[in-house]
Order: sequence, then structure tokens, then C-alpha cells
Amino acid sequence: MDQIITRFPPSPTGYLHLGGARTALFNWLYARSKNGRFVLRIEDTDLARSTKESVDAIFKALDWLGIDWDDGPFYQSERLDIYKEYIKKLLDSEDAYYCTCSPEKIKTMREAAKASGQTPRYDGTCRDKGLKNSEKAVVRFRSDSFGTTVVEDVIKGSILFQNSEIDDFIIQKSDGMPMYNFAVVVDDITMGINTVLRGDDHVSNTPKQIALYKALGCMLPVYGHVPMVFGKDRTRLSKRHGAMSVTAYRDMGYMPEALINYLVRLGWSHGDDEFFLKDDLIKKFNIKNIGKSPSIFDPEKLLSLNAEHIQAASIERTSACLKPFLEERHTDEIDSSYLSAIAGTLNKRSKTLLEMADGALFYLENDIDYDKKAAEKFLKPIVYDCLNLLIDELKQIASYTQKNQEQAFKKVMDITGLKFGKIAQPVRVALTGKSVSPGIFELIEVLGRERVLKRLKNAVLYIDEKR
Repeated sequence: MDQIITRFPPSPTGYLHLGGARTALFNWLYARSKNGRFVLRIEDTDLARSTKESVDAIFKALDWLGIDWDDGPFYQSERLDIYKEYIKKLLDSEDAYYCTCSPEKIKTMREAAKASGQTPRYDGTCRDKGLKNSEKAVVRFRSDSFGTTVVEDVIKGSILFQNSEIDDFIIQKSDGMPMYNFAVVVDDITMGINTVLRGDDHVSNTPKQIALYKALGCMLPVYGHVPMVFGKDRTRLSKRHGAMSVTAYRDMGYMPEALINYLVRLGWSHGDDEFFLKDDLIKKFNIKNIGKSPSIFDPEKLLSLNAEHIQAASIERTSACLKPFLEERHTDEIDSSYLSAIAGTLNKRSKTLLEMADGALFYLENDIDYDKKAAEKFLKPIVYDCLNLLIDELKQIASYTQKNQEQAFKKVMDITGLKFGKIAQPVRVALTGKSVSPGIFELIEVLGRERVLKRLKNAVLYIDEKR
């Protein structure tokens, strides 16, 4: 085979969901792993349901995931002249014909076939009438009703279809718009697509598409149908299983690296490996490792994997991903070095960027609001002198290294006779407003001299007012 050329052809009738994203990912990875090309095609011939908002949402989702394309985006709505050209070829070769049977008549013949125990199908009424085009005429493909069609599927193996089960299907509606199976074949032929990886809900379309390829005298692409993704109840994946649009996961604080990692593992494996970065996947991706059984979507596993990716990412990468979430909550400009330091204290304890942003707010606030229970438990008169002593010691420190902090705390411990925990916990509440936070020494180092002393003094004033 020449250069591998794959494609992703979403319909812009909504947001990009996990199943579509996985399809895009598999095609993109295969093209990248083989130094091939990846084509983006927008299948927008359903003019009533296709919207620009959906197109934009698809672009944003792919961009966030880092799935780029080499050719396109192509829009089917802009290719109508090409479809008409290929319709004419099939009409001229008598592989297609005009049909004027009404929807009511079609319904009657299908019901009659069903009643007699046959497959509901169009009975070929107009097949040999030689009709010309008219206002209500559709174009039907002249299917072969004898023999079999074998789909050589690189994932599922050989799949046999009886041609008698396939009727003369419509390839162009009466308004001149192409039908799905026809438009897909023409697009794939004219765009040079030679590898088609898609969900196995498309398996039943494949024999029709093969028949069109043969009638047009064109070489078949390689087909691979990927098993569906189910929820834990083994029904088709939906919102009730926790599956949402790609951009919803972005807004919930998932790293794109984590979602890509999880999606590719829904149906693909590489030994016992679970954790992958994108470059790893490009090197290791192989169609042969796509499984034949449906995959089960598990939101808890995705969340756990997201935590792993947050921990594994560089501080620069994490802080860049964190920044938009903080900007939504804190409008003041955030110094980049301070942001990186903040991320470094939270990346080991956050499962999502949203959780990290919520946990980082105390770093950015000018005035700390104390959690009521934490303040009642730890900001008591008994620590008033202790906090004043610590302020005096910290004032004398030029650099808040861990070693210098330890020495300051030890002096206060020696003077007061209090153990470290009895001092550290009131300090934690004074600095964060909470009883749980990153380690006290890294906390003080990141907050810096000015913020630490100001917050400790405010805590002393708070205690003084309560005495």
C-alpha cells in the first residue's frame, strides 16, 4: 500500500463525544505511526441539524486533545457538484436508476415482505423502467441480489453478508442531496482514503459501500471496525454512565493527555502497560492490538488516570493547564513563577485541575477567611504567644528555606515547650484558613515572607479579639 491515509468524518449535529473522539484518535495515531496523512471531513449534508456551533465545538475539542489534521477540513455541503458527477457515472453505467415510488408505496411493500417472512426491502418496481429525472425522483443503486459480499476486516476478520439481504438503496434524495453511504464512498475515493477505522455500528454499511466501490471501478480501502464502548451495565455509552462531551471533561479539569490515554486504552492494548504519553502511543500503536470485544467505560479509572498524569506532567505543563481555572476564580494577574510554585505544592494531591484550582485559592487571596471549625479548634488564646514568637523568629530569616524554617520552629518549641504539631496546625489555619493543606514548610516557602508575616499577624489579631 502507498502512504497510509486515514480520516475522521464527524457530523456537526452536536458536541464531540467520547466515542467519536476515540475514532478520531485511532485514525490519527495510525496515520502518525506510519508517517501517513490524517484527513478531517465534516459530514454536514443534514442541513437541518448541522450547525456552525457544532463545527466549532468539534474543532475546539480536537485542538484541546492535540489531534491535528494534514488535509481539510472538507465540508460535504461544499462538494455537491462532485457527488452529482459520480451519480451521473452510475446512471450512465446503469448501476443506478431513478425511482418515483412514493414513501407510502415503499412502506406497503416492506410490510408485505415482512408479513411473508422475507427481509423488508424495496422490491425493484422502478428498476427497469428507464425513468428520467423528475421532481420527486430519487436515485437508487442497482444492488446485486445474488451471491455474497465478504468484508475483510483487519480487526474482526472476515465478515460474510448475503447480497439478497441488501436492497436497491437510495444514493441521492429527490432534493439532490447525497445519501450517507454514497457520499462517504465518493469522499473516500476522491480524497485518497485507503484505511477506514470506525465504530462497528458501521459494519452493516460496509457491503453497500463495497458495492459502490466496485461499480465505480475503484480499489477498496482497508476496513477496520472497532468494538463499541459500553457503560458498566453493558448498554451503549451515554450521559447516564458519566460519559459527556470532550469539552465537558476539559471544563471538569481533566488533562488532555489523560483523556487520550484512557480513550486509546478503551479497545487497544500494549502488553500490561496502562500509562501512556502521546509520543509513546505514536511509537507503539498497532491495529493488530485493537481488541474484538466491547470496552467498558469506567469514570473512576479515568479520574485515577488523570491524577497520574497531573503528577507526571512537568510543573510548567501543569501550571499552564491550571492557569485558566484560576483566572476564572481570581481576576488579578498571576505571576508565572508564583503559579508554578503553587502547582508544585498541589500536583501530588489533586485528581483534577478543577480540584487543584479550588485548593490553590488561599495562595491568591489578600484576606484569609477561616473555616469556622478549624479556627475554633486551633486559633485559641493558648497559641497567642506562640504565634508572636514565631513571627519574631521568621522576621529574622532572610530566606525561607526548609532548614531555616526548622530552626525557627525549634526555637519556638524550646521556649514554649510545645511539640511541632501543636504549633504547625495553628500556623496552617492562619496561613490557609483550613486545617488541611500542603506541608507547612513548602507552604511557607511558596507564600513568601510578606504574605506569611501578614497572615500570622492577622491570626494574632483574630485571637486577641476572641480573648
